[in-house]
Amino acid sequence: MTTVLTRTTTTGLLELEGLTKSYGARRVLDDVSFRVEPGRLTGFVGGNGAGKTTTMRIVLGVLGSDGGTVRLGGHDVAATDRRHFGYMPEERGLYPKMKVLEQVAYLARLHGFGKSEATARGEALLAELGLGERLHDSIESLSLGNQQRAQIAAALVHDPEVLILDEPFSGLDPLAVDVVAGVLQARAAQGAAILFSSHQLDVVERLCDDLVIIAGGTIRASGSREQLRAQHSAPRYELVSDADAGWIRSEPGITVVDFERGTAVFDAATPEDAQRVLRTALGHGAVHSFAPQHPSLAQIFKEVIQ
Repeated sequence: MTTVLTRTTTTGLLELEGLTKSYGARRVLDDVSFRVEPGRLTGFVGGNGAGKTTTMRIVLGVLGSDGGTVRLGGHDVAATDRRHFGYMPEERGLYPKMKVLEQVAYLARLHGFGKSEATARGEALLAELGLGERLHDSIESLSLGNQQRAQIAAALVHDPEVLILDEPFSGLDPLAVDVVAGVLQARAAQGAAILFSSHQLDVVERLCDDLVIIAGGTIRASGSREQLRAQHSAPRYELVSDADAGWIRSEPGITVVDFERGTAVFDAATPEDAQRVLRTALGHGAVHSFAPQHPSLAQIFKEVIQ
């Protein structure tokens, strides 16, 4: 019988406020502030050296900050709180000679679970992550992608209330990405506050509820996915019709961005200008679609870090 992992408590909101960190004259974090909501997946994106890993290590207490605070549920994070954190570093940190289940169960026992419960938790979680047939294989015998899944299991086995993952999708094929994404979404649904970094912007865009963009040690944008799209969305529309849409180029208040016969992408000075285009298009022939275009995460990222 499969053991179901359930959450029994919720710690609340994780808040970072005014975090700073310098190495000599080089400031690597400058007034870093954002929130990680319980029950939501927060994507943390930025280029190499932007400050993501440093921020995560400060939250975990692995690294000290020069200033600022980390709070959980309204109080400063203490060592007892961090026992309920789960962390997956970007670097692989499992014992290569240990068997997969042995490794994950060992880590559960370090969190206070008895031998039988630790083993049951490990079996259930590894099966959920698609490693049910590799329980008794050594870590070093696994592919890099399966080692990544095992490392995620190690971060999750004690059912943490705050989960911090540094590049969890690195080395995973598309099917494995879907499996891991499903596991993380299930943990968020149980109330976990999840912060994860990734360079795979398409995965972040599909998975995250909230987004934080960092560059040069400063937060350039943060908020829900919908908020950021609205803030950075140009008044852009796509029209697909039967008739040649070349006439749009001469419409006042309209700037054509892309055009090919009956398909036109354009910016409108006002919503009224866009609606006028739609009425005119209907007079020229059948309109198959007319809709605003939302910027991708990649487009928002490029805009805010420039």
